[in-house]
Amino acid sequence: MTETPLTANIRRGEIRGGEPLDLDAYERAGGYRAARRAVTQMTPKDVIDIVTQSKLRGRGGAGFSTGLKWSLVPARDAAPPPRYLVVNADEMEPGTFKDRLLLEGDPHQMIEAVIIAAYAIQADIAYIFLRGEYHLAARRLQKAIDEATARRYIGPHCFGADFGLAVHLHTSGGRYICGEETALLTALEGYRAIPRAKPPFPQISGLWGRPTVVNNVETLCNVPHIINNGAAWFIGLGLGADSGTKIFGASGRVRRPGTWELPMGTPLREILEDHAGGMQEGYELRGVLPGGASTGFIMAADLDVAMNYADIEKCGSRLGTGAVIVLDQGTCPVGMLRNLEHFFAQESCGWCTPCRDGLPWVERLLAGIEEGDGAEADLVILEEHVGLLGPGRTFCAHAPGAMAPLATGLKYFRADFERHVHDKHCPWR
Repeated sequence: MTETPLTANIRRGEIRGGEPLDLDAYERAGGYRAARRAVTQMTPKDVIDIVTQSKLRGRGGAGFSTGLKWSLVPARDAAPPPRYLVVNADEMEPGTFKDRLLLEGDPHQMIEAVIIAAYAIQADIAYIFLRGEYHLAARRLQKAIDEATARRYIGPHCFGADFGLAVHLHTSGGRYICGEETALLTALEGYRAIPRAKPPFPQISGLWGRPTVVNNVETLCNVPHIINNGAAWFIGLGLGADSGTKIFGASGRVRRPGTWELPMGTPLREILEDHAGGMQEGYELRGVLPGGASTGFIMAADLDVAMNYADIEKCGSRLGTGAVIVLDQGTCPVGMLRNLEHFFAQESCGWCTPCRDGLPWVERLLAGIEEGDGAEADLVILEEHVGLLGPGRTFCAHAPGAMAPLATGLKYFRADFERHVHDKHCPWR
C-alpha cells in the first residue's frame, strides 16, 4: 500500500498489529490538527473556499465538485437550524470496498473529516449512514465517536468554540438504492428507500426538509489533508486535470486483489500489472469494468487509459468508484452479466415501471441465453432495453447504471452471445 495521505495511518495501524489508531495515537500522527484549525481559526467560508480551490471531486461515483456542493447550502439567516451533514457509507456497489478500508483502518480520520465538513456548512447534526453488514466498521466508528466526544472534540462546544455538533452512527437496513443520496435520506427518515424528485436539491431541502449535504466517505477523508497542506498541494498530487489521490481497487483473477491509494490519473495498466500483479497464471484479460458494476466495459486495447473522469469517458465508460472488476477468458461474459443484472433487478426500489419491470425482464432473457433457451430475437430485445432503461428514461440512475455493462457487453462480446444462441448451451460449462 502506498504511503499517501488517506492511508498513511492505516499503514501505521498495520505496524501496530492491525488495530486502528486510537485518539491519542491519531493525534500523535497529526490527527485533529486540521479540525481544530478549521473550527477555531477559520470561518466556514474559508473552509469552503480552500476545498473549492483544491478541485476535490466526489469519490462516490458522480464526481461533483465538493466545494460547490457545500456552497449551495443557504446562509444561517436564510435557513435557521437544524441543518445536517450525512456521510454516505452504504457501500454496496459490487466490486467496491474502498470505504470499508478507510472506516475500519482509520475511523478517527472519518470523524475529523465530519467535524470540518459540518463546520463548513454549519450543520448541527451529522449522521454516518453505514452499510449494515459492516459490523467491524460500526464498532470502530462508535469507539472513535465516543473517544472524540469524551475529549470534547464533538459535542456542544467543539474544541471549546461556539460551534456545536452531534454525530450519530446509523446502520442501514440494507438496499443498494441507498447509494442514491435522496433515497438514503428517505431511509434515514424511517421510510422505504425511494429516490426523491430534484429540485429541490438536498442542500436546500434534504433530511426532514432541512438543508443537508451528503458526501461519500472517501470524499470527506480528503478534507483534513487539504486543510493541513493547502489546495495547491492537493492539486499537485494528481497526474492531470483531476486533483488528489484516489483509492483504486481490483478484483477478479488478478494475482493480488486489493486496494491502493494512487494519484488521480494513474494508468489502468499500472493498477492491474504493477499493483494487482497482473493476471493469475493461465488466465488472460478480456475486459474490465473500471469503476464498479455500474460502469461499461473497457477492453484490453485501452488499458493505457488514465484513470480520471474525462479519459475514462472517452473510452465509453465512467470512473465510478475506481473499483476495477476484471473479466478473464475463462469466465463466461453472458454469465457475468446475468449475475450483475440479477443484483440490479433485486435491488430496484420498484418506484418506476421501467426499472421495476424492465430489469427482471433483462435478467430472465440473459438466464435463458446462458441456459441454452435463447433466440436471436432476445438479443434485439436486450438492445432495446438498453435504450428503454437508459439515461432520462427512469426516475433515477439505478437502471441506466445497470445498462452500462450490458450495453458494452453486447457490443464487445456479441460473438459470445450468438454462440450461446446457436449452440444452445454455455460454452464455459
